[in-house]
Amino acid sequence: MFQTKKIKIASVLAISIFALFLYSFSSSQDQLIELSYLQRQTAAFNKQVAMLQKVAEDFKLGKTDQESVQKVVSETRMQYKKIEFFVSFRYPEYANEHFNGAPLLHIERENTRPTVLDPEGLQTMDELVFSEEAFEERTKISALATKLIATYSLLYASFPKNKNTFENDIAAMRLQLVRIYSMGITGFDTPGSLNALPEAQSSLIGLKDYFSENYQNNTIVSLFDGAIEALENENSFEDFDRLSFLKKFIDPLYKNLGQLQSSSNTVFIENTMSWNPKSISIFAEDFLNPYFFTGLKKEEDNARLRALGEDLFYDETISNNGALSCVSCHNPNKAFTDNLPKSASSIQGETVLRNAPTLLNSAYADRYFYDLRAFTLEQQAEHVIFNENEFNTAYSDILKKLNTDETYAKKFKSVFGKGEITRERFSKALASYVLSLKSWNSKFDTYVRNESNDFSSEEKNGFNLFMGKASCATCHFVPTFSGLVPPFYSENESEILGVLKNPNSEIKELDTDEGRVANQIISEEAWIYEKSFKTNTVRNVEFTAPYFHNGAYGTLEEVIDFYNEGGGAGIGLQVLNQTLAPDKLNLTDIEKKELIAFMKTLSDTSSYKK
Repeated sequence: MFQTKKIKIASVLAISIFALFLYSFSSSQDQLIELSYLQRQTAAFNKQVAMLQKVAEDFKLGKTDQESVQKVVSETRMQYKKIEFFVSFRYPEYANEHFNGAPLLHIERENTRPTVLDPEGLQTMDELVFSEEAFEERTKISALATKLIATYSLLYASFPKNKNTFENDIAAMRLQLVRIYSMGITGFDTPGSLNALPEAQSSLIGLKDYFSENYQNNTIVSLFDGAIEALENENSFEDFDRLSFLKKFIDPLYKNLGQLQSSSNTVFIENTMSWNPKSISIFAEDFLNPYFFTGLKKEEDNARLRALGEDLFYDETISNNGALSCVSCHNPNKAFTDNLPKSASSIQGETVLRNAPTLLNSAYADRYFYDLRAFTLEQQAEHVIFNENEFNTAYSDILKKLNTDETYAKKFKSVFGKGEITRERFSKALASYVLSLKSWNSKFDTYVRNESNDFSSEEKNGFNLFMGKASCATCHFVPTFSGLVPPFYSENESEILGVLKNPNSEIKELDTDEGRVANQIISEEAWIYEKSFKTNTVRNVEFTAPYFHNGAYGTLEEVIDFYNEGGGAGIGLQVLNQTLAPDKLNLTDIEKKELIAFMKTLSDTSSYKK
């Protein structure tokens, strides 16, 4: 249901002419019939993008100024926010590519080779028109506006013409709440104007108006009113109390809409999406469906399979030299890391290429390893098994050992019944154990779920900094606090930060690891992935030092100082395509301490015992 046919554009100019025809036709038609909320608002956006195209063209020709084009871009974005819950739910890929995707270079795969594409849509325009280079970029701004009217008009022509609500509308509204909280009020969505709070308000107004037209529920309407008013009364992006906003409005709305959704005819198919519509909080333990991310099915998983996987996880005989096991690099007493800059290799005196990240919540990802070279948990294990610097073995050798071991033979038989121990059964057992390594019951989680009142003012300030001024949450998205992108949580981001070889050296040098571009996936051999690395979780970061892919940063203080300076580019190094903004955050010493205090509230190692 989150998949859509990708509409290709043959000629932007030709389609623009067609779009203007559709606009004038739909305008006259709209006056003849009573329109639903969605019909009114999608038509209003159609008119707004036409206005944007005209003003952007005038800006290119010198007929208007930068302030005028800024105004109309902001108005267009505000109007889009009123229909975003509908458009992005029904047409997620199309909306992300053409309307409001991140303003970053990306690739399109043709056969096996990547083609680098420029970003388009409203985020890109927001960044351009509010930049100091807007005048120099006026031709590009005009082209983006022309493309926007073309791509939207194609979609607009296909919208339903009846007044019926669209299927799964409550689910779409709940996911929009997730988007507002994870990407809206954090500033992710408005890289140029920093108009995050007014846009969040516009989105909530859209949700309320749609809901009020189609449902009768005073509790939910009152919650919408409260959230809208809270944003109306808040003038400062940096001072906005995002924690109170979550507890008073966003999570209660998410829960109450969920109760309405559960009583409707909405049908979801297990394992078809990462989000669990039965969850009652954005920070609930079951907010995400772990079985979406693995080949193991929910009905196959059980305590006996998990126990078998745990035995395999700790077994050194699986490796070629009989000295390494999974726990060698992922020790439960160290939050499933090894606290080394780079893990020990199977070759005496050598290390592996990179730092070992925690396995807690590691299942919640669509790609694995820092360079994203593995696509499943099962494939991740294969890379370790075959790597000559790690287990340096093969499945045939592992299976031979296991099939000749009477203890394992009995355990596999008790789980799977008759038959030999196979590669598939081995993988299922190991995946089951890794899936069990969950971390959703931290001090922070229990506080926001109203299961505890234990949260200091320092920790509250730290969370608000994380979600606001410090910009942490624009890469470490809630609730995973990783690069798993909301609200559908089906794709991992990688970032170029300009990580240093040694942050304590007087001479600052970039780390030489090439990252994602060297992951041996031909379709990702693009320059935009040079020194790009997966964004791992901040959960349990208190226990997982040292940090980054090279383990060069020994303390959280060093990490925060690095971000505070704007990464490698921020300190004056040449970093190709750094995706981290090079601007200084200007955090005070007190704010840095508050950030660390908050991050420590994300610690939770209660899901395992050994």
